[in-house]
Amino acid sequence: MTDNNPTPNPRPDNARVIRRLLFVVVGMFGFGFALVPLYEVFCDITGFNGRTKNEQAAVNTRQVDTSRTINVQFITRVNTGMPWGFKPEVTSVRVHPGETKVVNFLANNPTGQNMVAQTVPSVAPGEAGLYLNKTECFCFNQQPLAAGAKTKMPMQFYLDPDIPKHIHTLTLSYTMYDMTANAQPDVLATFEATSAD
Repeated sequence: MTDNNPTPNPRPDNARVIRRLLFVVVGMFGFGFALVPLYEVFCDITGFNGRTKNEQAAVNTRQVDTSRTINVQFITRVNTGMPWGFKPEVTSVRVHPGETKVVNFLANNPTGQNMVAQTVPSVAPGEAGLYLNKTECFCFNQQPLAAGAKTKMPMQFYLDPDIPKHIHTLTLSYTMYDMTANAQPDVLATFEATSAD
C-alpha cells in the first residue's frame, strides 16, 4: 500500500536563513561601534579593568609619602585600522604616593582627513586602579585632530597615599580607537571653527 502524503522537504527555507544571518551581521556591526562607549560606562560604574574614579581626584587634601617611590609605566597602542601615531613623551616616571605628576602623550594624524579619536585606559595590576586618580586626562573626552596635524595631550595624576605597600610598579596603558564616524557634535564643531578662521 502506498502513502499518498507527500514527504515534507527537509531543507529549511533559504530566504529565512539568509535574513537571520544578515540580521546577526548587522547586529554585530552595530555592537562593534557601540563597544567603546559601553565599555566606558561599564568601567565607570564598576571600576573594572583599573578604571579610575575621577571624582576622588577633586579632593586635594593629601600628604605626600616621601618614604615610598612607585614606578609608573606608560604603554600606548592604536586599535587595528587606526592610522594615527600615539606615544607617551616618557615611558615611565617615579612618583611618591600623594605627589602630583604630569605626563604628556603625543598624537599625530598622518592622513589627509580630519579624524576623531578616543582612548580607553586600563591599569595593571587592577588593584592599583583604585588608587590612581587623574585630575586631568585626554582620555576623558574625544580628541579631534585635523589632517596632518600633531598634538600634545597632558595627563595629570596622583597615587593615593593609601596604595598598598606591595605595589611597587603600576602600568597605565591606553588604547586609541577611531571614533570619527561616531564623533560627538561639539567635537566635530571644532573642525568647522578651525576651517572658518
